[in-house]
Amino acid sequence: MDNDLRSFDAIRPFEPEELPEVYDRLMNDPQFLKIVAFLYPGVPPEAISAKMHAQKTNLDFQKAFCYEFLKDLLSKASTGCDMDVESIDINGRYTFVSNHRDIVLDSALLDKLLFDLGFTTTCEIAIGDNLLAAPWIKDLVRINKSFIVERSPGIREMLASSKRMSNYMHYVIGRKKDNIWIAQREGRAKDSNDRTQASLLKMMAMGGEGTVVERLMQLHIVPLAISYEYDPCDFLKAEEMQLVRDVEGWKKSKADDIRSMKTGILGYKGRIHYHCAPCIDEMLRNLDPATPKTELFDLIAAHIDSQIHRHYAIYPNNIVALDMLQGTPRDRSKATPEQWDRFEQYLEQQLSKITIEGRDEAFLRERMLTMYANPLINHNAVR
Repeated sequence: MDNDLRSFDAIRPFEPEELPEVYDRLMNDPQFLKIVAFLYPGVPPEAISAKMHAQKTNLDFQKAFCYEFLKDLLSKASTGCDMDVESIDINGRYTFVSNHRDIVLDSALLDKLLFDLGFTTTCEIAIGDNLLAAPWIKDLVRINKSFIVERSPGIREMLASSKRMSNYMHYVIGRKKDNIWIAQREGRAKDSNDRTQASLLKMMAMGGEGTVVERLMQLHIVPLAISYEYDPCDFLKAEEMQLVRDVEGWKKSKADDIRSMKTGILGYKGRIHYHCAPCIDEMLRNLDPATPKTELFDLIAAHIDSQIHRHYAIYPNNIVALDMLQGTPRDRSKATPEQWDRFEQYLEQQLSKITIEGRDEAFLRERMLTMYANPLINHNAVR
């Protein structure tokens, strides 16, 4: 392992030579063994351990364990998952910047789809340390090519950690020749109004060499639009928005995060579509060199947003939700009566899962409808 990589020890994925020790640590963790018993009923732990130790690289582990799990999951929890990569070269290496719908699956499904489409590698995944609720989770995600985004330091520490993460991202693209996935903002957009944070781009430009534009070009950023027909966590997001509104100082707990992760993974998603917009290198190359730095990041963020919004898959749910919000009569809708009825029934079913004290039915319904309407509103704005 080279010294440059050693400087990222606190955040990087495990290297192949480190895997056997981590496998042993996992197989001695009681919580992890419970997960294994749930996923592989009747399979002796010794057999799981032997299979793990047979995987010599992170990519081997993903193929042996993650790919089959996701394939099985999609057969039960979706009606199809596909990806459009016509705008990029499958032999290239990119930083995929996407909207963020599901805590775990956004990046996990991207890895599976890259395999399916003939990419020779997957992605290194940016994951917030707030999600690493137990030691075995931290170990598992680092086996699965994740690097850690440190959320909690003070301002001085935050600058240092941002600089280190940016340097690592440049190392991944330039030296390791791998891909990266990172969400366009910290946390999911609860109302699906997806906007790229300029601060994300500022962080990316801390690493590399040259001007801001040259540093961003070195990462080969590809806007990635992710569209789920149904969001299994929609009722949890609506519930969270009411709690934030009504309970002073309310914040999600680690238990809330785990509940969202489990619901997002196992819940029904309908159709799923991933769409790669063109790499923004050409757009960056054509920017006016005189553009003030204060405007530059907002300009680039707006371009990424427009590309994500343009390439959403629009489902009947989005149409019905917008019609309901705007008061459009059913007989004037572009959705069929059957599609309208299906979404209305789904909405009632999801709302019934919210049992918080002081439940505000009208607010929760409006929040749920907005989640499904916003992708269509933003899509229409850039067509």
